Amino acid sequence: SLAPGENIKMIDLLYGIMLISGNDATVALAEHIAGSVEKFSQRMTEKAHAIGAKDTHFTNSSGLPDPNHYTTAHDLARITAYGYKNPLFAEIVNTKHKIIPWPGKEYNRELFNENRMLWLYEGGNGVKTGYTDAAGRCLVSGAKQKDIQLIAVVLDSDTMWDDSIALLNYGFLQVTPEK
Repeated sequence: SLAPGENIKMIDLLYGIMLISGNDATVALAEHIAGSVEKFSQRMTEKAHAIGAKDTHFTNSSGLPDPNHYTTAHDLARITAYGYKNPLFAEIVNTKHKIIPWPGKEYNRELFNENRMLWLYEGGNGVKTGYTDAAGRCLVSGAKQKDIQLIAVVLDSDTMWDDSIALLNYGFLQVTPEK
């Protein structure tokens, strides 16, 4: 977790957000970029709508429950596809383990990605786990095989790993590489 007034590199915040759901890191990032979580959420919503995720509305940077904070599986897939266009996003969501300096401590922060798909699935290369009581267990997963990048979105599933594997298996059976 972050300490009040702590200085941390933006790249390290991004790893903390994507690998271990660092909610405090999302707030720090939002305040740095937009001045407040509210303004950042507004910008996230505008960007989501601009890329076609029209059934999404953000009220916070962390994904914590709020009646006006919502999305759909389809929109999460769109947002993820947009993210994969950015090589840094693709690198971060495919990172299994990251060590981040922790100034003032005798040890560093050691982050292990919560997304088991990176180990469970051939070609698994992302993306993000999520859980709240309201949403249940959620997973946006990605995998690349034979130059085909697929994204699977599973919401409110007690068997999210198995469900994601089934979706990706089905998807890879349906598509063939372009020649």
